[in-house]
Amino acid sequence: MSKVFSVAIDGPVGAGKSCVAKKVAERLNAAYLDTGAMYRAVGLYMLENGVSLEDGAAIAENAGKARVDVRYEGREQRTYLNGRDVTGELRRPEVSLASSAVAKVHAVREALVNRQRELARGISLVMDGRDIGTVVFPNAEMKIFMTADPEVRARRRYDELLAKGDSVSLEEIWANIVARDKADMTRAISPLRQADDAVVLDNSHMTVEEQMTWFMERFDRIACGR
Repeated sequence: MSKVFSVAIDGPVGAGKSCVAKKVAERLNAAYLDTGAMYRAVGLYMLENGVSLEDGAAIAENAGKARVDVRYEGREQRTYLNGRDVTGELRRPEVSLASSAVAKVHAVREALVNRQRELARGISLVMDGRDIGTVVFPNAEMKIFMTADPEVRARRRYDELLAKGDSVSLEEIWANIVARDKADMTRAISPLRQADDAVVLDNSHMTVEEQMTWFMERFDRIACGR
Protein backbone atom coordinates (compact mmCIF):
# COMPACT_ATOMS: atom_id res chain seq x y z
CA MET A 1 0.00 0.00 0.00
CA SER A 2 1.24 3.51 -0.80
CA LYS A 3 2.32 5.84 1.99
CA VAL A 4 -0.71 8.01 1.26
CA PHE A 5 -3.90 5.97 1.45
CA SER A 6 -7.63 6.39 1.89
CA VAL A 7 -10.14 4.31 3.84
CA ALA A 8 -13.83 4.71 2.94
CA ILE A 9 -16.45 3.73 5.51
CA ASP A 10 -20.08 3.89 4.41
CA GLY A 11 -23.30 2.84 6.07
CA PRO A 12 -26.64 3.95 7.48
CA VAL A 13 -27.21 6.37 10.34
CA GLY A 14 -26.39 5.05 13.80
CA ALA A 15 -24.13 2.24 12.62
CA GLY A 16 -21.23 3.60 14.65
CA LYS A 17 -19.19 4.73 11.65
CA SER A 18 -17.80 7.89 13.22
CA CYS A 19 -16.71 6.18 16.44
CA VAL A 20 -14.79 3.44 14.64
CA ALA A 21 -13.46 5.75 11.91
CA LYS A 22 -11.94 8.07 14.51
CA LYS A 23 -10.20 5.18 16.23
CA VAL A 24 -9.03 3.73 12.92
CA ALA A 25 -7.57 7.10 11.90
CA GLU A 26 -5.76 7.39 15.20
CA ARG A 27 -4.39 3.85 14.95
CA LEU A 28 -3.15 4.48 11.39
CA ASN A 29 -1.91 8.01 12.13
CA ALA A 30 -4.24 9.33 9.44
CA ALA A 31 -6.64 12.26 9.30
CA TYR A 32 -10.36 11.68 9.88
CA LEU A 33 -13.23 13.43 8.16
CA ASP A 34 -16.88 13.04 9.17
CA THR A 35 -18.65 13.96 5.93
CA GLY A 36 -22.09 13.45 7.45
CA ALA A 37 -21.43 16.38 9.77
CA MET A 38 -20.98 18.59 6.72
CA TYR A 39 -24.42 17.66 5.36
CA ARG A 40 -25.93 18.09 8.81
CA ALA A 41 -24.51 21.60 8.97
CA VAL A 42 -26.18 22.51 5.67
CA GLY A 43 -29.43 20.98 6.94
CA LEU A 44 -29.13 23.02 10.13
CA TYR A 45 -28.75 26.17 8.05
CA MET A 46 -31.98 25.41 6.19
CA LEU A 47 -33.85 24.78 9.46
CA GLU A 48 -32.59 27.97 11.06
CA ASN A 49 -33.43 30.08 8.02
CA GLY A 50 -36.90 28.71 7.33
CA VAL A 51 -36.04 27.04 4.02
CA SER A 52 -38.57 24.32 3.19
CA LEU A 53 -36.95 20.89 3.21
CA GLU A 54 -39.47 19.81 0.58
CA ASP A 55 -38.40 22.52 -1.87
CA GLY A 56 -35.28 21.33 -3.68
CA ALA A 57 -35.02 24.53 -5.71
CA ALA A 58 -35.06 26.64 -2.55
CA ILE A 59 -32.41 24.45 -0.95
CA ALA A 60 -30.22 24.77 -4.05
CA GLU A 61 -30.73 28.53 -4.08
CA ASN A 62 -29.64 28.83 -0.45
CA ALA A 63 -26.89 26.20 -0.50
CA GLY A 64 -24.22 28.76 -1.31
CA LYS A 65 -25.10 30.72 1.82
CA ALA A 66 -24.20 27.80 4.08
CA ARG A 67 -20.40 27.93 4.33
CA VAL A 68 -19.22 24.73 5.97
CA ASP A 69 -15.69 24.47 7.36
CA VAL A 70 -13.89 21.72 9.21
CA ARG A 71 -11.21 22.36 11.83
CA TYR A 72 -9.40 20.09 14.22
CA GLU A 73 -8.71 20.38 17.92
CA GLY A 74 -6.07 17.73 18.34
CA ARG A 75 -7.70 14.82 16.53
CA GLU A 76 -11.24 16.01 17.23
CA GLN A 77 -13.18 17.36 14.25
CA ARG A 78 -15.16 20.53 14.80
CA THR A 79 -17.72 21.56 12.18
CA TYR A 80 -18.40 25.24 11.54
CA LEU A 81 -21.37 26.86 9.83
CA ASN A 82 -20.65 30.39 8.64
CA GLY A 83 -17.94 30.74 11.25
CA ARG A 84 -19.97 29.27 14.14
CA ASP A 85 -19.04 26.00 15.81
CA VAL A 86 -22.17 23.86 15.45
CA THR A 87 -20.63 20.49 16.34
CA GLY A 88 -22.85 20.03 19.38
CA GLU A 89 -26.06 20.74 17.46
CA LEU A 90 -25.70 18.26 14.62
CA ARG A 91 -27.02 15.02 16.14
CA ARG A 92 -30.52 16.22 16.96
CA PRO A 93 -33.27 14.17 15.20
CA GLU A 94 -34.60 17.14 13.23
CA VAL A 95 -31.11 17.94 11.95
CA SER A 96 -30.65 14.30 10.90
CA LEU A 97 -33.79 14.44 8.77
CA ALA A 98 -32.78 17.81 7.36
CA SER A 99 -29.42 16.40 6.30
CA SER A 100 -31.18 13.68 4.30
CA ALA A 101 -33.30 16.33 2.59
CA VAL A 102 -30.37 18.53 1.55
CA ALA A 103 -28.33 15.49 0.48
CA LYS A 104 -30.86 14.89 -2.30
CA VAL A 105 -30.01 18.25 -3.90
CA HIS A 106 -27.33 18.17 -6.57
CA ALA A 107 -25.96 21.64 -5.77
CA VAL A 108 -25.35 20.65 -2.15
CA ARG A 109 -23.71 17.33 -2.96
CA GLU A 110 -21.51 18.80 -5.67
CA ALA A 111 -20.21 21.55 -3.38
CA LEU A 112 -19.54 19.25 -0.44
CA VAL A 113 -17.98 16.44 -2.47
CA ASN A 114 -15.59 18.94 -4.04
CA ARG A 115 -14.73 20.27 -0.59
CA GLN A 116 -14.16 16.75 0.75
CA ARG A 117 -11.76 15.96 -2.09
CA GLU A 118 -9.90 19.20 -1.42
CA LEU A 119 -9.50 18.31 2.24
CA ALA A 120 -8.19 14.85 1.33
CA ARG A 121 -5.62 15.94 -1.22
CA GLY A 122 -2.15 14.56 -0.51
CA ILE A 123 -2.86 13.08 2.92
CA SER A 124 -3.80 9.69 4.36
CA LEU A 125 -7.44 9.89 5.30
CA VAL A 126 -10.20 7.87 6.91
CA MET A 127 -13.57 9.18 5.79
CA ASP A 128 -17.07 8.03 6.64
CA GLY A 129 -20.42 8.87 5.12
CA ARG A 130 -23.02 7.53 2.70
CA ASP A 131 -21.26 7.61 -0.68
CA ILE A 132 -17.54 7.67 0.10
CA GLY A 133 -16.66 4.37 -1.55
CA THR A 134 -19.09 4.81 -4.43
CA VAL A 135 -18.69 8.51 -5.33
CA VAL A 136 -16.21 10.55 -3.29
CA PHE A 137 -13.33 8.06 -3.28
CA PRO A 138 -14.20 5.17 -5.60
CA ASN A 139 -10.50 4.24 -5.73
CA ALA A 140 -10.00 4.05 -1.95
CA GLU A 141 -7.54 1.33 -0.95
CA MET A 142 -10.01 -0.04 1.58
CA LYS A 143 -13.80 0.16 1.60
CA ILE A 144 -16.08 -0.90 4.42
CA PHE A 145 -19.86 -0.95 4.50
CA MET A 146 -20.80 -0.80 8.17
CA THR A 147 -24.30 -1.66 9.30
CA ALA A 148 -26.35 -2.91 12.26
CA ASP A 149 -29.94 -3.79 13.07
CA PRO A 150 -32.22 -0.69 13.16
CA GLU A 151 -33.17 -1.41 16.77
CA VAL A 152 -29.51 -1.49 17.79
CA ARG A 153 -28.79 1.72 15.92
CA ALA A 154 -31.76 3.44 17.55
CA ARG A 155 -30.58 2.46 21.03
CA ARG A 156 -27.07 3.71 20.32
CA ARG A 157 -28.28 7.09 19.10
CA TYR A 158 -30.73 7.34 22.02
CA ASP A 159 -27.96 6.69 24.56
CA GLU A 160 -25.71 9.20 22.79
CA LEU A 161 -28.31 11.96 22.92
CA LEU A 162 -29.25 11.21 26.52
CA ALA A 163 -25.61 11.49 27.52
CA LYS A 164 -25.58 14.97 26.01
CA GLY A 165 -28.66 15.93 28.05
CA ASP A 166 -31.11 15.99 25.14
CA SER A 167 -34.71 15.07 25.90
CA VAL A 168 -35.74 12.44 23.33
CA SER A 169 -37.70 9.20 23.25
CA LEU A 170 -36.45 5.87 21.95
CA GLU A 171 -39.54 5.61 19.75
CA GLU A 172 -38.78 8.98 18.19
CA ILE A 173 -35.21 7.95 17.46
CA TRP A 174 -36.29 4.62 15.94
CA ALA A 175 -38.83 6.34 13.68
CA ASN A 176 -36.19 8.86 12.66
CA ILE A 177 -33.73 6.10 11.72
CA VAL A 178 -36.33 4.23 9.65
CA ALA A 179 -37.24 7.44 7.82
CA ARG A 180 -33.60 8.35 7.33
CA ASP A 181 -32.73 4.93 5.92
CA LYS A 182 -35.54 5.16 3.40
CA ALA A 183 -34.56 8.68 2.36
CA ASP A 184 -30.86 7.83 2.02
CA MET A 185 -31.39 4.63 0.05
CA THR A 186 -34.03 5.96 -2.36
CA ARG A 187 -32.67 9.39 -3.23
CA ALA A 188 -31.91 9.88 -6.92
CA ILE A 189 -28.44 11.36 -6.36
CA SER A 190 -25.72 9.16 -4.82
CA PRO A 191 -28.02 6.86 -2.83
CA LEU A 192 -26.69 4.91 0.11
CA ARG A 193 -25.49 1.54 -1.17
CA GLN A 194 -22.66 -0.88 -0.69
CA ALA A 195 -19.78 -0.46 -3.14
CA ASP A 196 -19.17 -3.60 -5.18
CA ASP A 197 -15.70 -4.04 -3.68
CA ALA A 198 -16.60 -3.06 -0.09
CA VAL A 199 -16.36 -5.48 2.82
CA VAL A 200 -19.49 -5.65 5.01
CA LEU A 201 -19.18 -5.22 8.76
CA ASP A 202 -22.39 -5.96 10.66
CA ASN A 203 -21.53 -4.75 14.15
CA SER A 204 -24.93 -5.36 15.77
CA HIS A 205 -23.35 -7.55 18.42
CA MET A 206 -19.75 -6.33 18.42
CA THR A 207 -17.92 -4.07 20.83
CA VAL A 208 -15.79 -1.24 19.51
CA GLU A 209 -12.68 -3.21 20.46
CA GLU A 210 -13.90 -6.21 18.45
CA GLN A 211 -14.58 -3.97 15.46
CA MET A 212 -11.07 -2.52 15.68
CA THR A 213 -9.56 -6.02 15.72
CA TRP A 214 -11.70 -6.94 12.69
CA PHE A 215 -10.55 -3.81 10.86
CA MET A 216 -6.83 -4.08 11.59
CA GLU A 217 -6.71 -7.72 10.47
CA ARG A 218 -8.12 -6.74 7.08
CA PHE A 219 -6.07 -3.57 6.76
CA ASP A 220 -2.86 -5.49 7.42
CA ARG A 221 -3.74 -7.98 4.68
CA ILE A 222 -4.27 -5.16 2.19
CA ALA A 223 -1.09 -3.39 3.29
CA CYS A 224 0.88 -6.60 2.75
CA GLY A 225 -0.72 -7.15 -0.65
CA ARG A 226 -2.58 -10.28 0.33
